[in-house]
Order: sequence, then C-alpha cells, then structure tokens
Amino acid sequence: MSKKILVLGATGTVGRPLVRGLLARGEAVKAASRLGQAVEGAEGTPFDFSKPETIAAALEGVDRAYVLMPAGYLNVQALLLPFVQAAASRKVKVVFQSVIGVDADDSIPYRQVEIALEKSGTPYVILRPNWFSDNFHTFWKQGLDHGHIALPAGEGKSSFIDARDIADSAIAALTSTAFDGKAFNLNGPEALTYADAAAILSEVTGKPVQYTATSDEVFIEMLKGVGVPADYAAFMASIFYPVRAGWTGAVTNDVAALTGKAPRTLRAYAQDNLSALTA
Repeated sequence: MSKKILVLGATGTVGRPLVRGLLARGEAVKAASRLGQAVEGAEGTPFDFSKPETIAAALEGVDRAYVLMPAGYLNVQALLLPFVQAAASRKVKVVFQSVIGVDADDSIPYRQVEIALEKSGTPYVILRPNWFSDNFHTFWKQGLDHGHIALPAGEGKSSFIDARDIADSAIAALTSTAFDGKAFNLNGPEALTYADAAAILSEVTGKPVQYTATSDEVFIEMLKGVGVPADYAAFMASIFYPVRAGWTGAVTNDVAALTGKAPRTLRAYAQDNLSALTA
C-alpha cells in the first residue's frame, strides 16, 4: 500500500488522533475538513458532504479512506452513499465508522450504508463504536460544569469507549488487510450507568457530579433551549432508547482483536482528559 489514506472529519474527536497515529506509522495522509486546513502536519483537503463536487478531489491519489458522518446530520444515506459509491468505483478501501447496534434492523439508515458498502465490491471494514467517553467533555460539558448531567438514559448501561481506542482500531483496519470484509463492535471494558459514570467523573475531577434520568420531552426542550433544531433534538433523544433498553451494555473483545490491547476505562479517559473536563 503506497498511496495516501483519506481521513474524513480530520479535525474531529476521532479524526485528529487518527491522523496523528497514521503519520506516526509513516503513512501518507490527506486530512479532509470543510476548511481543508493541514491537520497534525498532514496535507489538508477541503471536503463537505453537502457539496458532492468536493468528492473527486478528496479521493485523488487515495487508496484507503476513513469515512464517518459528523454530528449534526440526519440525512445519513443521502450524504454518505455518494461518497461510498465514488470510493468503490475507484476501488478505494473504505473503513466506515458506523453506529453500535445498527445491525439489529436493516432499515436503519446507517445499516443501509453498511449494506451498500458490503455490496459495493470494494474492500471494507465496518467499525461500530459505542457511546464515546469523550462526550463528557464535548456534548455533556455544560452539564458537567454545573455538576449535573441530565439525560434520557434511565438506568441503562453503556460500555463507553475512548475516542483514542476508536482511532487505534481504525489504524489497524486501514493498515492491514486482515480485517477486510468484517464488522467490529467497539466497546469499552466495562458497562456503566450514567450514575456510575458521574461518580467516576466526580472522583477524578474533585467536583461533585450528579446524574438525573430525564424524559425525552424534557431533554428535547433542553436542547432546543440552547439552539439545537427541533428535528435533531428529537433524534438525539431517540438514540437513548437503546441505552434504556439495555442494548449498549455489551462488552466485546473487538478492540483488542484489532489493536492487540485492551480498551481504556472511563476512569483512564477522565484522568487523561482532566484539563478538558475541568476547563
């Protein structure tokens, strides 16, 4: 493999450590983002899912691509499928960051993209991460600052995964053919309720953190109150149903199978991201 690896969302939570890790292995990387800036020393290239005309230039000189959909989008199939089709037509290997649990129902949009990739004829690997540990210093940071996380997760458990472990899994998938044609469920090493997570975060940060299980309706109104569009707020509420139903508590060996090492605990995540959690 002598060509470049394209990383979509290169400035994001998974993209940045992925770019950094690939460069450390001596890989040539094209870092795609809306602004097209260089990332961690990698060549930048402009890319925007809403602008199909940016696809061809992003794929130029590429033989592998890490494909993910940034947060904030609902029309997953309409935006992802043109890129997957363009990559497949060039026989670019696609490592696709999907979502945990979508294999339960083929009608789920992310599963539809997986199926299209499976049928495309190009090499692929599918990664299905669980809830990110990193959400606590990004999406849930405002609540953390006030010592109170309110989410419609009930008492359901999630095996939170560190974004660095997703990036490490992606590096393994992108730099080897051993995992081609397979799907992996990426989980952390322990299943925790949000109350468990709050207790760990409180202990590590030295600040009191409590969790309140709220209703979908209250959560939607809370998101709308900070400017989130109503349709996306409803979507965000809906994805907590699998948590309440107990579908996100599985602990698998897939990260270790890909990377050769156990995934990081939530406590390790919190300790390593203490400055971001307390900023």
